Parts: sequence; structure tokens; C-alpha cells
Amino acid sequence: MARSRITTCLDTLERYDEALVLKRKIYARRVATLGVSNERTLSIGNNLAASLLHVEIWDDAKKLLGDQLLPAARRSPGANHPLTMTMKKNLAAALFMNPEHTRDDLLEAKIIMQDV
Repeated sequence: MARSRITTCLDTLERYDEALVLKRKIYARRVATLGVSNERTLSIGNNLAASLLHVEIWDDAKKLLGDQLLPAARRSPGANHPLTMTMKKNLAAALFMNPEHTRDDLLEAKIIMQDV
């Protein structure tokens, strides 16, 4: 909990790179101890993904959301849960906002947003 507060402070101070390093560690520790399907782990992972989007690390955000978080979130807490919906929006953003996006990325982002 204290580390999460530190990341919030670092973000407030616009020290995004430092916050991102700590967020990655927090997420990795949560996955190791509670698993990716734990709702708090999913929330922490989504916060990490949002930070990756903020600093424009599109591919990492896309992989985290698409390969780890969303598959677990669809199982539990469920496909229509607000956290899962937020993850879907973040994945669509990672696909759409990447300046190197492909036509397939844009189509996938559109399909995701139609589901939200």
C-alpha cells in the first residue's frame, strides 16, 4: 500500500519514469504472490497499463492488457465489470494512439470500443 502511495506522489511530481519502475515492481510482486486473476492485482496492472499509455510505451501497454490482464479479467470479475471495461478502453487507446498503428490495430480498436 505504501509503495502505491509513493507512485502517486511520483506521478504528481511528474517523475513518471521513476513511478513506472516502481509500478512494474509492485505489479510483478502481486502477480507472484496472489496471481494475475486477483482483483487487486488486476487493478494494479490496469494502473500500470495507464501509466505506460501516459508515457507512450504503446507496445508494453498492449501486451500487458491484451496478453495478461484482459484474459484474466474476463474470467473474474467478468466481461462486463467496470474494471474490465476500463481495461478494454485502455487497450483500444494503446492500439489507436500508437503512431505506428496498422490498419488492423485500428479495426481492433474499433471492435473493442463497440463492445464497451
